[in-house]
Amino acid sequence: MARTYDSLILQAEFYRGLLAETVGKVRKGYTERAVEKGAFFFHQEDAAEHLYLLADGRVKMVQLAEDGQQVTMRIILPGQLFGGMAVLGGKATYPVSAEAMEASIALCWKGEMLLGLARTDPNLGLKMTELMYAHVQELQNRFRELATERVERRVARTLLRLLTQAGRKVKEGVLIDLPLSRQGIAEMAGTTLFTVSRLVSEWERGGILDVGRERVVVRNPHALVMVAEDLKE
Repeated sequence: MARTYDSLILQAEFYRGLLAETVGKVRKGYTERAVEKGAFFFHQEDAAEHLYLLADGRVKMVQLAEDGQQVTMRIILPGQLFGGMAVLGGKATYPVSAEAMEASIALCWKGEMLLGLARTDPNLGLKMTELMYAHVQELQNRFRELATERVERRVARTLLRLLTQAGRKVKEGVLIDLPLSRQGIAEMAGTTLFTVSRLVSEWERGGILDVGRERVVVRNPHALVMVAEDLKE
């Protein structure tokens, strides 16, 4: 029996508040795509043809800089959208690649179909504008961090973002419930593995973190906030 995703679609903020006719077409107008760990839903500079809604798994949005450094811009969890450039239509391209961190399933809608629906449902057009604004603002914030902030603050902010997005309380503190390696942290903070390893070791000794193989527990979130905001006790 084919799996249905009605509840997932209806819970997505992007599709809330639309005309009943629009919602009906959205519920029927997607295709399901499964991707294995390490494979891609799309690559940077590919034509932006589909908007995706993650149903299962985890996906990282990765950008390759001109110097060849790979930077992870964002982690996508189930229920979240990605590939928003598709709603621009025309010759838009994806500014990042979408790589599956584990076996993942996403629903995808053709951008041209959504643009067609927006012509008869002004609320969908507004949602598209809000989606693009959020994406642009997020990219600007990330680029500002990479260009202006000290590396200690960038790494701390990276861990706090992940804590907010995927934190789960455990006996030792708050577990970042993602497969997270030192290299992964380095790619998200826009720095080197050596630098992250040095900082993580310092913060482990200071009782801020407990780091294992692809496992990070924040034992003292307040101390991490102090580093991220460059504050002193």
